[in-house]
Amino acid sequence: MNLTPSSGNPYPQWMELVEKDGKVEGRIQPRGGAVRPIVATKMEGEHLVITVNDATQRGPATTWDVTVAGDKLSGVEKRGDAAGPAIAGVRAPALKRSMPKTWGKAEPIFNGKDLTGWEPIGNAQNSKWVARDGELVNDNPVVEGPRGPSAANIKTTRKFDDFKLHIEVNCPEHGNSGIYLRGRYEIQVGTEGGTVPSHEMGAVYGHFAPAGNIGNKLGQWTSFDITLVGRYVTVVRDGVKIHDNVELPGPTGGALDSNEGEAGPFFLQGDHQGVIRYRNITIQEAKK
Repeated sequence: MNLTPSSGNPYPQWMELVEKDGKVEGRIQPRGGAVRPIVATKMEGEHLVITVNDATQRGPATTWDVTVAGDKLSGVEKRGDAAGPAIAGVRAPALKRSMPKTWGKAEPIFNGKDLTGWEPIGNAQNSKWVARDGELVNDNPVVEGPRGPSAANIKTTRKFDDFKLHIEVNCPEHGNSGIYLRGRYEIQVGTEGGTVPSHEMGAVYGHFAPAGNIGNKLGQWTSFDITLVGRYVTVVRDGVKIHDNVELPGPTGGALDSNEGEAGPFFLQGDHQGVIRYRNITIQEAKK
């Protein structure tokens, strides 16, 4: 689902609605941050009005006023009575695919020498990404007090569909990054303070906390082996399976787009704090 503000540049969001005990409930993944429950829903004629945020002292409630036709949804976001971005959405594809029988040879997607095959995104003019000593490094240190402009994320120029990814990361104390699969699904790197398990190292951000109880291991090298087929992901960290073929409900916060049926780039989050170091990044693609 995309929201298109007056600037004309759409940005992705995701929503899930279910009927339970005669009521429509659901949750929403906003542009950034974690998935959260919607506040309420009601029908007004043929329109479904979804309260995304309650009114606060800072401003009126945010609602989505939408109509549904088949597998498509359209409408407008409102702040109080004021209309804002246009909304256009489609039903998410099931993406239920059998595990490939064969995989291609593992190939490096970072050469250890320079940023060939990669490009900064977001605040690209303030990119802190460098190739150094065989590592892909986000030279964006943790700072206290007011921060300067946000740094950039980085993505591959190639796009991938189903794959096996191997990647190693060294994340310092208080560091925060993320490994985005197809540019849409974040595997959390680092910490957000330790109070929400689904926001900690190895989590499918906002959805699934990692199993295995192996800790964050901040300041140490740790490896991820990630298999993504359709919307099902298995993650093995340092030899321990922390996600076992779990179904990814939809894009997580910070996704590049919501076109889940398409291949997408692999990207790393660099707009948060911490000198995050990655190395030994290889991909095996499924053979058709």
